[in-house]
Amino acid sequence: MSIEFKGTDALIGALKEKATMDDVKNVVRMNGAEMQNKSMRLAPVDTGFMKRSIGMTVEDGGFTVRVGSTAQYAPFVNFGTRFQPSQPFLTSSFYEQRNKFMNDMKRLME
Repeated sequence: MSIEFKGTDALIGALKEKATMDDVKNVVRMNGAEMQNKSMRLAPVDTGFMKRSIGMTVEDGGFTVRVGSTAQYAPFVNFGTRFQPSQPFLTSSFYEQRNKFMNDMKRLME
């Protein structure tokens, strides 16, 4: 899952007037860290391996953050199978954080 901005040229122009690119990077990093913490808090725990495997990487010079689990079975837990209902620890935290991220970006443009 990802958030994609359309009209990025207008966004970059507005941000240059109102905020610095470092402010944008800080918002991206802060929201990524919050999503990681929410995912870890929502992750079901049996042995704790999947919860500990949830990590965050910063890419594209600080403009992209990826949050995910390196446990091979994490997608089956998150999305479920025909034998097991889903326990959406990653998707729930993504959708919750997405709204906060959009509000933070709008606040930078004011």
